[in-house]
Amino acid sequence: MSQQTPGQRAGRVFLVLAWCAALFLATRFFGQWEERQQNPNVVLTSEQGDGFIEVKLASNAQGHFVASGHINGQPVDFMLDTGATDVAIPAELAERLKLEEGFGVTLSTANGLSQGYRTRIDRLQLGDIVLRDVRALVAPGLHGEQVLLGMSALNKLEFTQRGGTMLLRQTTNR
Repeated sequence: MSQQTPGQRAGRVFLVLAWCAALFLATRFFGQWEERQQNPNVVLTSEQGDGFIEVKLASNAQGHFVASGHINGQPVDFMLDTGATDVAIPAELAERLKLEEGFGVTLSTANGLSQGYRTRIDRLQLGDIVLRDVRALVAPGLHGEQVLLGMSALNKLEFTQRGGTMLLRQTTNR
C-alpha cells in the first residue's frame, strides 16, 4: 500500500469540498428555480403614468397569478382569485399579521361549511399599488401561507388578462 503525499491528501480534501460546494449551489439554484415556478412575481415592477399605476403579473406554471406583496407592511404571497368575493386569509397567517377579529361568518368551501370571521386590512400592497381599508375574511379551513386576493381588493382596480399576463391598473387622483 502506497502512502499519499501531503499534496495528494490536500488535493482529495479540496476535491471533496468542491463537490460539496457544487451540490450546495445546485440545491440553492433549483430551490430558487422551483420557487420562481410557483411565484414568478416575487419582485414586482410598477409603471407609473399620468394618473395611474400599473403592475404586470406573469402566470405560474399552473396558469395561476401568484405575486408577493404586503399586508399592513408584512410580506405575504397572494393568489389572485376573481371567483372569490373577498380577500381570504388563512387563520394562522391572520394571527401572525395581528388582524382584528370581526363578527363571525359561516363560510361555504369546497370542503363544506366552516366558521371564520370578518376583518379589515388597513394597507394591502402589490408593487406600487396600495389599497386601503380592504374587506377580508379569515378562513380557518384555508391552509398554507397564500392569501386569496378576491374581488373586495380587485374591484378597486382595473385588470386585464391576455395569455399568461395580467395587468393591474390603479387610477390615482392627482
